[in-house]
Amino acid sequence: MIHLHDKTFEPFISSEEIDFAIKNMAKQMDDDFFDEVPVFIGVLNGAFMVLSDLMKQYRGMCEVSFVKMASYEGTQSSNNMKQLIGLNQDLEGRTVVVVEDIVDTGNTVEELKAIFKEKKVKHLKIATLFFKPEAYKKDIKLDYIGIRIPNKFIVGYGLDYDGLGRNLPDIYQLAQ
Repeated sequence: MIHLHDKTFEPFISSEEIDFAIKNMAKQMDDDFFDEVPVFIGVLNGAFMVLSDLMKQYRGMCEVSFVKMASYEGTQSSNNMKQLIGLNQDLEGRTVVVVEDIVDTGNTVEELKAIFKEKKVKHLKIATLFFKPEAYKKDIKLDYIGIRIPNKFIVGYGLDYDGLGRNLPDIYQLAQ
């Protein structure tokens, strides 16, 4: 058990399970992009650990960049999306892989899809380490999913609760 602010969290997914999921995602990407140089774009702040570990496993040539969006306030996903930091590079005609730490409602994915459509990318792929199918409300295909989880609030491995918990190597879920 760990305590962050006013909440208690219990162990949920081990760092070994996370490593296994990331290796599987990287292998799929190696196979899919063997003849391309994709641009991997991590969604900050949460995806910094996912993208770092994914890039250590990905064997092909690639470029890496980041965008920063905000969608959480406390433990609830909010519906007011806003882009905080945009991209500076030209992505027209390129294959882009958006790397998320977690996809729940899909609001961030929808916003990113609209942004990259404007940038005229050749292919847009969505990768997420954690996916909450019960919470997902969009009709946008997720191309790479590491681990499917129930609709519970989690912290660790880049995910936080009001700023705390991002540095934890394992995933913890809100205790009942």
